[in-house]
Amino acid sequence: MRTLTVGILEMGIPPEGYREKYGSYPDMFSQLLSDSDDQLDFKFFPVLDGHIPSDPKECDAWLLTGSKYGVYEQHSWIEPVSDLVRSAYSADIPMIGICFGHQLIAQALGGKVQKSDKGWSLGVTEYQLQTKADWMTDKSDCFAIQAYHQDQVIDLPEKTQVVAASDFCPYAALNFDDRAISFQGHPEFGADYTQALLTNRRDLKMLPEELSTQAIENVNQPINRSLVATWICQFLRHKLS
Repeated sequence: MRTLTVGILEMGIPPEGYREKYGSYPDMFSQLLSDSDDQLDFKFFPVLDGHIPSDPKECDAWLLTGSKYGVYEQHSWIEPVSDLVRSAYSADIPMIGICFGHQLIAQALGGKVQKSDKGWSLGVTEYQLQTKADWMTDKSDCFAIQAYHQDQVIDLPEKTQVVAASDFCPYAALNFDDRAISFQGHPEFGADYTQALLTNRRDLKMLPEELSTQAIENVNQPINRSLVATWICQFLRHKLS
């Protein structure tokens, strides 16, 4: 099994002081995925500092992280990253999108994202499988991971399958013509980080108090981080082995 290089596009950073305790988002992803496939190398690209690759062939695959921003906002780095997404898609170089990354891939390929009138999805969230790809060997009908989002994909690009859904989030995991997969939830978030993040944002009045308190109380419910990581690695091996 050959070593694969995954380029992680870092488009968000933890709150001040959290990186030292919990690691950066690329750190979280590299640890999560390495536990499922120890033949992965990672290259980090701090997009917010202007480090945006232009050649999709620079890495074997790409992973787009979450972010506090909206994909529909006018930030100078969003269009160059969208160009990379379209170039990688055209070249059939696999991509993984998480939360903001999930939304950005969808938007870049012709879908639509907006702030949901349903409000926030916070904490442990269960999703039901809708369509299983051949490389998804697990027989589970559902999975749970931590969620932290208000924006949602509302229109799909062409040739996109819904992998998982919930009543709250109908497009919770997507397969873009077997060239990219994405998840609205956060498999990289452990319970400790999620609890700290929710508490911080609640105390700063950035989240609804009742909803965030409920999510904090339930943060240690069982989740399936390793299952989602396995799916991601199976997708990469399916594409690149």
